[in-house]
Amino acid sequence: MYRDTAGKVTVGVGLMLPDPAAATTLPFLLAGQPATTAEITAEFHRVAAMPEGKAADFYRGTASPLLAQQTIDAKLRDVLLGFEGKLRAALQGYDTMPNAAKLALLDMAYNLGPAGLLADYPRLIAAVDQGHWAQAATECLRHGPSTVRNAWTKQQFLAAVVVTIRAEAEGWWSRLANAVKRLWN
Repeated sequence: MYRDTAGKVTVGVGLMLPDPAAATTLPFLLAGQPATTAEITAEFHRVAAMPEGKAADFYRGTASPLLAQQTIDAKLRDVLLGFEGKLRAALQGYDTMPNAAKLALLDMAYNLGPAGLLADYPRLIAAVDQGHWAQAATECLRHGPSTVRNAWTKQQFLAAVVVTIRAEAEGWWSRLANAVKRLWN
């Protein structure tokens, strides 16, 4: 467990734990054995009393219950699949968007929640709906995430510009080649 930049007790890859009871629902291990409810609750309170926003290793003690990497990966996959379903339902054409744009949207949804992304970023969502990736790149700044994370998200939208231009160019060249073939036949 660690405290994120907002001060919330968190585990794994950003899975916020609202209270000790939520933490006890996860299969924490201590010295390779299942951690007890008391051990997990004590760890939650210990971490909650520490300064926020440090690297995860800062919070780890010698008796800290841990989650197995496969558990962390499974939780992350489940959360991302749920978020992707919500984005797919809310954004027409989600499945045909460049993968880089989908990654940027998932990153933002992971940070803001899908509802927060869709409600609080109307200009970004309008740009995404129209496939205007450069505009989306200018609208994706979040307050809270690091400059590096915001830059990565922006770069994903800009990469979608390149993918779109390539697809359009390939389509243009293909149409030109077909037209030339028809002329010669």
